[in-house]
Amino acid sequence: MTAATKDLWSIYRLRQQLDPRDLTRAIEEQVRSGDLDYRTRLLIHECVDALRDYWGHGRVADWLTASPVGRDIEAIWQQQYDDDVGFPSLRRRVMDVTSPEMIAGFFRDLSSHVHRPLRLCIGGSVACILMGYLSRKTEDIDIVDEVPAEIRSQHQLLARLQQRYDLQLGHFQSHYLPSGWEQRLHSQAPVGQLQVWLVDVYDVFLSKLNSKRDKDMDDLVRLVPQLDKEVLVHRLKTSAQGLFAPPNLRKQAEQNWYVLFGEPLPA
Repeated sequence: MTAATKDLWSIYRLRQQLDPRDLTRAIEEQVRSGDLDYRTRLLIHECVDALRDYWGHGRVADWLTASPVGRDIEAIWQQQYDDDVGFPSLRRRVMDVTSPEMIAGFFRDLSSHVHRPLRLCIGGSVACILMGYLSRKTEDIDIVDEVPAEIRSQHQLLARLQQRYDLQLGHFQSHYLPSGWEQRLHSQAPVGQLQVWLVDVYDVFLSKLNSKRDKDMDDLVRLVPQLDKEVLVHRLKTSAQGLFAPPNLRKQAEQNWYVLFGEPLPA
């Protein structure tokens, strides 16, 4: 997928959490396209219902009034639908997600308090959010190995940033990543004195494969349709076998792989 896939059906199918801003833009674009078969109109109807539940009727009314296609959207919303098999997950999935813009703002704010060049390698869900593979709420920016001392010693600053952006810096050890991960990092544009690098999405996927946590499995489910399985299997065989050496971790990886692909974990 990556960030380029933002049409309404793709957002609904591939994102575990639906940000209202992305959802309203996708609804408007869908209506402009004129591709409005019955199921698409039903999806729009239930999306607007979910937005009303999340935002309140007044804010939805303001959006429809301001939108160039607001009248068309409202007509679809007010239409009566006979299909009782709709989209029941919508209401619980609409929420303000952690956007790439919010994460970038966190780093810009942080960089104003950094006075020498620092390198941050980011893994976990934030790496996938910044690369456009995931759209969900997170509170943790996972730094590989450790948060630099110059940053972690600024406790008041980090507390302010957490309150302002609802994000905090954490860390995890690099041995939880496939071997050679350092050679596959993706560089971001420098932010002041900060140079941010992102762990490759295939390495993030494999680092989550032996996890028991529901949120990690949710991420894997959303990543699978966007990744090349052949590349994933090759990376697993050549770089990730050490991650699954302990029997309990291998058993969990085997279980998760079976759930995702319906087949045994490649040897």
